[in-house]
This record gives sequence, C-alpha cells and structure tokens, in this order.
Amino acid sequence: MIMPPVMNLRCDGCGQTASPQHIARRLRRLEWATRYRPVHIQALLLGGAAPHEDADFLYSPSGEFGGEAGLLLHAVGISSAGKAVEAVHAEFQGAGFFLTHLLECPLEDGSGSTANAAKLLREHLPAVAGRIRRSLKPKRVMLVTEVPQPVVQDILALDLGCPIVLDEGKPFRFSSSAEELMSSRFRGLLSGARKS
Repeated sequence: MIMPPVMNLRCDGCGQTASPQHIARRLRRLEWATRYRPVHIQALLLGGAAPHEDADFLYSPSGEFGGEAGLLLHAVGISSAGKAVEAVHAEFQGAGFFLTHLLECPLEDGSGSTANAAKLLREHLPAVAGRIRRSLKPKRVMLVTEVPQPVVQDILALDLGCPIVLDEGKPFRFSSSAEELMSSRFRGLLSGARKS
C-alpha cells in the first residue's frame, strides 16, 4: 500500500508552513485561550509571536506562568502565588483583559530572523485586524512584547475600531530590568482602560 505524502499547509494563525503537529498545537492553545476570553474586552494585549514553550503561554493549564506569562501577570498586578491556575485565569478575565498575538504560533526554526519575522507579521496584519474589529471588539489595544518598529507603524495605520496604546511610540516590553517603572506605568494605563 502506498501512502500519500503528508502535505504541509499554511497555518491560518500565523502564515507559516504547518505540519499536522503545528496545527494541533495551535488548536490546543486556541482552545485554552477561548475559555478565558471576556465577553467585553476592556484591553486587548497584543503581542508579536506566541511563545515557544507552553509554560510561557498565559492560558496554559499547567500553571507554570514562566517567561511571557509570568512577566505579563506581574505587569498587570496579578499574583499567581498560592492560587489555582483557574483562579489566576479567571482574575485576568474578570479584569477585562485578553492576550493574543499577531502570530498565534511561535516562529518555527528558520523563521526567526528579524526580516522573516517582520514579513510574516506584515502578511498576517489584515487577518488580525479583521479578527479584532469583527470578533474581539476591545475598548483598546495595547501592544506588548517585541514587535519590529516598522510593523508597529503598519498596525497604527490599521482601522481596529479602537485606540492603540503604546509606551512612548513602542510596544510595552516586560523584562526584569526597569520592570517596576514599566509595570506601574502599564498598570496606570490599564486602570484607565477599566474605567472607560
């Protein structure tokens, strides 16, 4: 018996060539995130590309909250210490926050160069803008994590149906250096989002 070759398709969540495993991982993460999507999104936190490790993905049920997830929870003022994973996710949801990425999948090996990443991000912007306008409908979008500056300018040119909030013209980046100043400024903007 001859087996047909496995065809890799383009992933509609990131535009990369996708194996069946890639698609399965994307669908699993999409399912995790959908459970905690607020009915009314006060602030859509929009990152560049999803993190490689599930432990760094905010909505992972593992509750490790490493990398991006841990830094983001700290930035919004939500502690995971001594709490069940579902409680942390529910607190984030209850505040009206939702995290998504321009590319819903991590960059595959070989796609991680700045030029390739920017190309993928730009190609995917129309789909992301449509999803934000028609489905998510947030009160505001806050760019977080690493996004190349030319792509930020392209995002600002889009009609997302709501204001886009930046940190002095750049996405908010969370790291251990200068974290407290960034977090307090970020929290101030978020509290304004909750009141409006």
